[in-house]
Amino acid sequence: MDNKEALRKLPAVDEVLRSPEVAGLLAEKPRNLVVEMVRKVLDRWRQALLTEGAKEEMGRAEITARVVGEVIRETARRSRANLRRVINATGVVLHTNLGRAVLAHAARAAVEMVASGYCNLELDLQSGRRGSRYAPLEGLLTSLTGAEAAMVVNNNAAAVLLALSTLARGREVIVSRGQLVEIGGSFRIPEVMAQSGATLVEVGATNKTYPDDYRRAITDRTALLLHVHTSNYRLVGFVREITVNELVMLGKEYGLPVMSDLGSGFLVDLSHFGLPAEPTVQEVVASGADVVTFSGDKLLGGPQAGIIVGRREYIEKMKKNPLTRAIRIDKFTAAALEATLRLYLEPDKALVHIPTLRMLTASVTKLEERARKLAEQMHQMVGEKALIEIEPVISRVGGGAMPTADLPSMAVTLRPRQTESENLARILRTGEPAVMGRVQDDRLILDIRTVLPGEEEILVQAITAALQSGEEVER
Repeated sequence: MDNKEALRKLPAVDEVLRSPEVAGLLAEKPRNLVVEMVRKVLDRWRQALLTEGAKEEMGRAEITARVVGEVIRETARRSRANLRRVINATGVVLHTNLGRAVLAHAARAAVEMVASGYCNLELDLQSGRRGSRYAPLEGLLTSLTGAEAAMVVNNNAAAVLLALSTLARGREVIVSRGQLVEIGGSFRIPEVMAQSGATLVEVGATNKTYPDDYRRAITDRTALLLHVHTSNYRLVGFVREITVNELVMLGKEYGLPVMSDLGSGFLVDLSHFGLPAEPTVQEVVASGADVVTFSGDKLLGGPQAGIIVGRREYIEKMKKNPLTRAIRIDKFTAAALEATLRLYLEPDKALVHIPTLRMLTASVTKLEERARKLAEQMHQMVGEKALIEIEPVISRVGGGAMPTADLPSMAVTLRPRQTESENLARILRTGEPAVMGRVQDDRLILDIRTVLPGEEEILVQAITAALQSGEEVER
């Protein structure tokens, strides 16, 4: 068929808009959006017809019906929010791409409270005068960590930037070469330090650093001794790294403040659950570090935040730094973090109610029980469309924390009969809600550790719909 003749079968914009299905869409969606989608679909068809022509048996009515169907799908896709709910079945607890820590119920309720009306973010209700947005958090942080003072900014990179800018701008900061970490997003400690106005002085070797390396580098230009916890990697073998305790002794000897960037710092010891021993914030504060920085949305299990605790004289200087206003937290972060910290006042309660801690400490026995129930539900719904099994897998902490930790877990695996596992994973990833698993050996692996309680039924529905859609695509 001649291409120009094929184009005559293409409906006009108004004709598509008058179709019953699109007319119904116009009653629900903004007219300019629907019109834009009609034009987009028609342009796509026009290009296809010009280059490929139309099959002889495809008449105007069929082309119009297909155009209408595509308009409905395109409009639905464009109408969905860009930031959407995702069911995390990857087994990575602190998945950076999926927003890291899931907030506790108390934290979500606190955000809802401040979002639904006004709040006393910077008002002292007792005096009626202006207050500090740090006040609701500072008392909790000092009580939990043993520090003299505390403040919070929008993430840990900002916390490090603020501390260096306040304590060492125009002067030197000494750091071990083995601690010059990349903190994510291609940002590195040397780059953050350069932005702060401080001068980096590297000492030691990549794998070995001693107190004497610091001692030889100290001059009258030295402002700070910095310890960076390598929370996102480990050096093993012929290794010797400087400790916070050793830096504190040096700091006292030379009258210099010591700062410890913990990165993924946390407030409870999880080593008795089989996880690697990590220094808690309390331990680092007790060692004598003058300033300690750590994240709110990693092992703490709260919202994105950079938490700074330490000696009052240094924290007060940071509060007065003009940079503080640019990196301060908002009311939602303040509310969520306060609620999270209150759970830590009773550590046993925190282990139960903070999702991050609950997922990290979940026993294999419990995970296997959940996996079996989920597999049974899937068998009932889609047993004829996929081979469904449960098997042991390894979960990860994620978020640049505990890089060597293997978390034994259980997964439900699916091997679809009528489509490829990669295709099934794609359909699930683009569905509503989105589902993220991992594909290995032509199986879709759904790690139960990171599937939240109550998401199982939603997951089964998503799998059912995705398998049906996958089969239709293959046909």
